[in-house]
Amino acid sequence: MQNLVNISIDDVSPHPKSSIKVVDRCFELIKVFPDIKFSLFVPISYWRTQRVAVATKEPLQINLFPDFCNFLRNLPDKNFEVCYHGFYHGIPGHNDNDEFQNMNFNEAKERFDAMFEVVKLANLENKFKKIFRPPAWRMSSEAIKAARSAGFNVLALSPDKYAKLIYKEEDTKKADVVYYNCAPPFKHLSMYEKTEIVYHACEWDNNFLCKQKSESLIQFLKKNRQSIEFRFLAGMI
Repeated sequence: MQNLVNISIDDVSPHPKSSIKVVDRCFELIKVFPDIKFSLFVPISYWRTQRVAVATKEPLQINLFPDFCNFLRNLPDKNFEVCYHGFYHGIPGHNDNDEFQNMNFNEAKERFDAMFEVVKLANLENKFKKIFRPPAWRMSSEAIKAARSAGFNVLALSPDKYAKLIYKEEDTKKADVVYYNCAPPFKHLSMYEKTEIVYHACEWDNNFLCKQKSESLIQFLKKNRQSIEFRFLAGMI
């Protein structure tokens, strides 16, 4: 049986502790698997406000960080795709993760428009794909409708009960959803017909793609190499 495999990394940003450094691990994997595919999820104006150790005074809007933008621009298209992961990621001053959880259609549409505008300012329109993962997988049913209206052709969502309750079955109404199923150490590496493996760039997260996790991933992929076909997210639907 052929197994489709994608590796995605959330929260790639200009934040010094949730940065492009994680991509070093990706290039180590590329040396072993030249056809491997990574989906990088970028918060457009990342702003953590609730934890002193990681909070920033201002939102990290990507167009204000030209080196970060050039790094994304120069990633090899064979191995990387760049995707949307919210605007702020959370609700500044209230939480760090739930940006899209309670939005109505118009609020979500306005937020998507803001994301597109900043990507345009960053001259990255040709690099970002119309793929969206809501922060912490939380997304109201109206936000799902708004994402589709805004032109997103892939939604990267969660199959977990807490998230599905928020989706209110709106996720099931169109064949444009990829559900993750591995997120070490919370959901261990296992092989499925469609295996979507998620890591984080933020170094404070237990799911951070550190050296040890990348080595474990290499061994897991080597063990199953004969059955694996690496795909970008659109190829996982």
